[in-house]
Amino acid sequence: MTSWSPRASGDPVADGWVAIHQAESWASERIDHQTWDYVRGGAGDEVSLRDNVSAWSQHRLRPHVMTDVSALDTSITMFGERLAHPIVLAPTASHARYHPDGEIATLRGAAAAEAVTTISTLASFPIADIGTGAAAHDASWWMQVYIQRDRSHTFDLLDQAVESGARALVVTVDTPSLGARDRDKRNPFGAPAGITFPNVPSHVEADSTPAHRRIWNPHLANDVTAADITALRERYRVPVLTKGILRADDARRAVDAGASAVVVSNHGGRNLDSAPATADVLAAIVGEVGGEVPVLVDGGIRRGTDIATALCLGASAVLIGRPIIWGLSTYGDAGVTHAVDILRTELEMAMALLGAPTVGELNQDFL
Repeated sequence: MTSWSPRASGDPVADGWVAIHQAESWASERIDHQTWDYVRGGAGDEVSLRDNVSAWSQHRLRPHVMTDVSALDTSITMFGERLAHPIVLAPTASHARYHPDGEIATLRGAAAAEAVTTISTLASFPIADIGTGAAAHDASWWMQVYIQRDRSHTFDLLDQAVESGARALVVTVDTPSLGARDRDKRNPFGAPAGITFPNVPSHVEADSTPAHRRIWNPHLANDVTAADITALRERYRVPVLTKGILRADDARRAVDAGASAVVVSNHGGRNLDSAPATADVLAAIVGEVGGEVPVLVDGGIRRGTDIATALCLGASAVLIGRPIIWGLSTYGDAGVTHAVDILRTELEMAMALLGAPTVGELNQDFL
């Protein structure tokens, strides 16, 4: 991206951005067609993509009335650190496609909204530069990692991340192969001039298999096991989260291997189509490991009531992906801040209306 300016007045409040979904259409008008297909798309017939959003509203909230909610507190404690609220930015690739400052703009916006940012392995800038930018804006961040076929590269990258200030490592465990992403087959995501992934080795030989027969990503390991989680946990002193859990037994294996937390995720509906919506499997996973480690969840969260529902089902926090891209592409760091602020405000409203002055009081009794 060579030039960028914010949408309309440049102020999301003045422009009347009051609900998360409004920014989706605005973003679609500003992002090139190829990249927009990547942002909005899922795997196969996009069943899981749609279900992720709709499944949250299948749960009904039962409020308690006659409760003093004059003082609301959204703060949580995770890994010994106080977070102002349970909204974490999910890892999403290549933010320079949406704003020239890329992940640095995202970190600025997240810091203003008191949110933790998860930086993707497929970020637009080297990890050391992102760490410097985060420090300059007092932004808290975690590092997402795809385990590479060459494990030494994975260790090198994570060594840099931890040294640069990453407070946790989020290991994606649900991507041993490519997903059947029809949109991406038509529109290769890495094609536009000037788009690079500096944290992925460039010397890996490209897969020459025709797109219609391609299964593997040449960079990513297809033999990731629980032993990899143990190796990372033993090597690093920061928490290690496993992202991409949809089954209670897998959650158990991850925790037994040393995972500090699990993230319930179906990769935004982008890998295995017909996988269950995260809202539908969250409670079972919480029931298995929730008493031992935090359980986080992503996928289709668009309202504060979705967050409240996730917390009632036992989640410790939620991760937000696509809405952050919508905000970044339309208003830059101000859009990132505003997206989080909308969700946080709606969560606070839901807490008040449910009769739960603190997020810790949200539980299945409200469902």
